[in-house]
Order: sequence, then C-alpha cells, then structure tokens
Amino acid sequence: MTPQRLEPLPADWSRALAVVAHPDDLEYGAAAAVAAWTDGGREVVYLLASRGEAGIDTLPPEECAPLREREQRASAAVVGVRTVEFLDHRDGVIEYGTGLRRDIAAAIRRHRPELVITLNHRDTWGGVAWNTPDHRAVGRATLDAVADAGNRWIFPELTEQGLKPWNGVRWTAVAGSDRPTHAVDATAGFERSVQSLLEHRTYIEALTAEAPEKYCRSFLEGMVRAEAERFGGRPAVTFEVFAH
Repeated sequence: MTPQRLEPLPADWSRALAVVAHPDDLEYGAAAAVAAWTDGGREVVYLLASRGEAGIDTLPPEECAPLREREQRASAAVVGVRTVEFLDHRDGVIEYGTGLRRDIAAAIRRHRPELVITLNHRDTWGGVAWNTPDHRAVGRATLDAVADAGNRWIFPELTEQGLKPWNGVRWTAVAGSDRPTHAVDATAGFERSVQSLLEHRTYIEALTAEAPEKYCRSFLEGMVRAEAERFGGRPAVTFEVFAH
C-alpha cells in the first residue's frame, strides 16, 4: 500500500506561536521549519512552560534554569526567532489544568497568531517510547487553549487585564506526532536547525558521550528523512494539523 501523501503546511499566515514544555523541545525537529518561515518574513514567537531546570542531573535547578534559558534564546536566534517567553511552571511536574490553559490562552491573546505549534501530546512516541508528563500536559493544554483564547467567558480575568479574545488561530500544528498530515520542506533550514540544536550544548554534553555536532546532525538527518517518501522525496519536518 502506498503511504498517504503529506500535504504542504498552509503558508498563508504571518504570525505563529510555538508552545512547548522545555528548552530544546523545538530544536528536536521543528527548527528547520521555523528557519524557513522566518526566511519568508513570518514572525514566530516561542513560549516555554518551564526553564528546563530539572533537565541536567549534574546541575542544581537554580544553576540550570538560567543556563538553559540562555541556550534557548541563542538557539532561537539562529533560526530567526527574536521573542522567547517563559511561564515558569516547574520542570518535570507541569500539570495539565486550568492554570496552564489560562497562561497559554493569555499568550495567544497577546501575540494573536494564525498558526499555533506544539509538541506531541499523546501518551507515546509512535507506540515505541513513553512520552513525558510535561509534553503531554503542555501539548493538550495548548490544543485546548486555542479555543479558550477566543471565548470571552472563559478566563474573563484576561479580558479585564486588556487581553481581548482572539479567534484568529486557523491551525494548530503538532510536531513529533506519529499521525502527521502535513509537512514543511526542511532543505533550506536544515543546517541552521543543526546549529540551533547545538546551542543546547550543555544539555547535549550531559545527555550523550557522542560528539555534539555528530549527535545533532545524525539525529536531525534521521528525522527529516523518515517521512521524505510521503513528501515527494524531500526532507520533511512533519506535523499533525488541526484546523479551527
């Protein structure tokens, strides 16, 4: 059976908000797409639920958080992202709930994106590895917050704070999904995606004994090649897209 073709991600938008749990989440695959978007004049803002302070075993959280924030800002700059915000939920124990939904809805109202991006919200990575609670919580809360952002009667305190409802989100694109429907050509942005991931050097050096550049390049090459057959043979950053 011929695999179902991946459609190109819609391109008729000007602003996107990417919402993930940790520093480095967007760099494990999505950054090549972000580079292509910013090259085309689109604005992309990053919103991170935590500062990744529990991510490096050899560093206490109070030292780790500012270091990972610096690495994330440098990483974002490589692919043309100027605005990076942090919500300060606790790394490792981010809870799905109204508090998280409210924080994300507030950001959607503030930045008024047409496209929202998040990371795999499902229980597993393709049925092979268990997903983390943080990824699941933030992914699900992001999908829900899109509707929250447009409803003036949900979180009315946001309206009182001057954040008017925003119904302008047209799509939510989930990176890392095992049910992708759309893709972005990774060719133009690939080298910058490698450099973007490399900016998380402290984290990567704690994660693997492999040389950081070799690790980043081989991981990302495998990712963009995985679904190329379904995207006309082109290296692809894939997304599961929900229309609104």
